[in-house]
Amino acid sequence: MIKFNVNGRAVAVDTDGDTPLLWALREHLGLTGTKYGCGGGFCGACTVHVDGKAVRSCRTPLSAVAGSDIGTIEGLSRDRSHPLQKAWITEQVPQCGYCQSGQLMQAATLLESNANPTRDEIVRHMNGVICRCGTYTRIVAAIQRAAKEG
Repeated sequence: MIKFNVNGRAVAVDTDGDTPLLWALREHLGLTGTKYGCGGGFCGACTVHVDGKAVRSCRTPLSAVAGSDIGTIEGLSRDRSHPLQKAWITEQVPQCGYCQSGQLMQAATLLESNANPTRDEIVRHMNGVICRCGTYTRIVAAIQRAAKEG
């Protein structure tokens, strides 16, 4: 039994410690907002927060998060009121939408550490979270909007 907190709620998952965090979230806890993309930690669709840091949940063994605080897209806000979610909608960021939970979670860690990032800082921080539809210009605009309106 591995115990940790998800979106402020204490949970315990009874599975092998080598199970990727992604599968524990999706299969054991029913939190399907975090997506499986590549399985190798390269695309970023599975990005969640572990103790405030953006991590790739497909490559993070469950045993590594025992006692940790995990944040998923479901915990960003319950009513789409997070500044990033509002900016994402205003800037019409999603096209297919598959990578968006990972994009939002990666962007949230940036704004938590830097309330007013430059364009270059945004691009550097978001590097590695792949959008197959190529909406990068809108992603940057949404992060800039969220920082301004935050």
